[in-house]
Amino acid sequence: MGIYSEYINRRLSFDQISSERKNQLKRISKIRQRDIIVYAGDSSKGNAPISILPPDLLPFKDQLTYIKTNDVDIILETPGGIAETVEDMVELIRSKHERIGVIIPGMAKSAGTIFSMAGDEILMGDASALGPIDAQVVSNGKRFSADAFLDGLEKIKQEVIDTGKLNPAYIPILQSISPGEIQHFENAQNFSKTLVKNWLSIYKFKYWETHTTSGKPVTSKEKAIRANEIANKLCKHSDWLTHGRSIRIKDLDEMGLKIRDYSKETDLCDAIDRYYTLLRMTFDLTGIYKIFETCCSQIYQSISQTTIPAIPLPNKIKPKVAQANFICPKCTTQYKVQLNLEKNVNIAPDSILYPKNDIFVCPNCATQTNISPMRLQFEAQTGLKVIF
Repeated sequence: MGIYSEYINRRLSFDQISSERKNQLKRISKIRQRDIIVYAGDSSKGNAPISILPPDLLPFKDQLTYIKTNDVDIILETPGGIAETVEDMVELIRSKHERIGVIIPGMAKSAGTIFSMAGDEILMGDASALGPIDAQVVSNGKRFSADAFLDGLEKIKQEVIDTGKLNPAYIPILQSISPGEIQHFENAQNFSKTLVKNWLSIYKFKYWETHTTSGKPVTSKEKAIRANEIANKLCKHSDWLTHGRSIRIKDLDEMGLKIRDYSKETDLCDAIDRYYTLLRMTFDLTGIYKIFETCCSQIYQSISQTTIPAIPLPNKIKPKVAQANFICPKCTTQYKVQLNLEKNVNIAPDSILYPKNDIFVCPNCATQTNISPMRLQFEAQTGLKVIF
């Protein structure tokens, strides 16, 4: 049985998922013999601010205060974000800690990839992925790769040189872009490259002392050259074709970037895979879209994804029941589902009792739907537990 199936079959409550997630985080910390901090954004909740953004600095800094060891690991899960914010976050963690390991159990795309390059060690598994770092810019309401635009501009220039004339088809394109915008595109692309080059040279290559093949000492110049080659490769839109492309361990090895494959370390791999599964369950079954946490602390950022109403607590008296609206995905019939918070509670005349196995069977069309996200979301929002 797979790890995900195991946890699903156990039908854990939100509190149990959170407790087990913490246990696995502590397990990783013990194996690695250092404290650990998590920055994770849920890429599936596109209606929430899931990217790395300036407001993240406050909760990230807050969670760093719980880190007591000189060396530290960061588990990173993100679709990307603002490179300038990544620079600030790296400065925060680097100002207090000597060695940093970056663990990527899922994905760290775009600005997340840039963040990874600030680690002395990068740990990835067989399903882990980084991504291209070509800057994404917006012009005239359209988002596109700065590198792809600059390549296209160079091709237009070369065609003019070769033919001695400008193709009229290019005139509307060139008229819509100002020289200032072109400079902005160049600056954005160079900023990504500069961060990667500098961080690889200063941090990742700090302990690269000898060449694997020849055994000769590695010079500072050689480190700078390798860092520049990797930065250019990661930025090259024409090589990856799309900004969302997944870059795996094999791709990074071919670039000359050494990655620690944790999937070859049985105990560590099991701990990381279990933590990541529980992290994904936390995201998938609740409205939480961003998590900052350590082994002993956490900050959740969430949106409401259910129609469960707020529960009044007069005089702090715990309610006996709660109701949630559910619409059958097949026949669209709407039902009121009663969630009991105590045993032996009568069912309201217009309600259907929440099913013990989490599977709601529509009385109208017999469609079966797993509604455990409803229960977990309710438990996460209220701190109350559904009783069966």
